[in-house]
Amino acid sequence: MSSSATGRGLPMVPHDMVTTNLQLDGYRVVRNLGVVRGITVRSRSVFGTLGASLQTLVGGNITLFSQLCERSREEAFDLMLQHAAGVGGNAVIAMRYDATEIMQGVTEVLAYGTAVVVEKV
Repeated sequence: MSSSATGRGLPMVPHDMVTTNLQLDGYRVVRNLGVVRGITVRSRSVFGTLGASLQTLVGGNITLFSQLCERSREEAFDLMLQHAAGVGGNAVIAMRYDATEIMQGVTEVLAYGTAVVVEKV
């Protein structure tokens, strides 16, 4: 298991041991540990919103929001990997993302999947 990219130093399942499939190629599931998740809640700053508003005038990719979304997904993903390692998993299958706007300008990002113990075939 590797260290967390979020800086907490907690053990986490390696990124290459995660799949959206129901099985991990080259491995067989020997134990199902249940659903694991990572949740982060983010808001846009006044400056970020102002900068993004200016970017909409030009059109195209709104990089300030893209970067915020990517950081939010990465944090939720890493928290899920920490949760998986915490319950004894060495892989996550059936991984998915979900996002919900809790209130205007505040969004919850959820990464979830099934923690499993796998062994090489």
